[in-house]
Amino acid sequence: MAYEQSRPAIVLKETTVRRSKEEAYENNIVASLVIGEVVRTAYGPRGLNKLLVGTVGDTTVTKTGVTILSLALIHI
Repeated sequence: MAYEQSRPAIVLKETTVRRSKEEAYENNIVASLVIGEVVRTAYGPRGLNKLLVGTVGDTTVTKTGVTILSLALIHI
């Protein structure tokens, strides 16, 4: 019995756009730079508090990068 290698089936939504590897790298770099800018101003002795407003209108005031990132990921 020969082992057959089959290609995995990729199931995507109809609205999904496939990007090239270079385009995906560029998008990841831009996203990391934006996240770095947001979190950077919250760190250090002169760090600023951030007022985060959710989609429902709930608000959170924080200075910790973990909270900023975790709430940002929830609302994506």
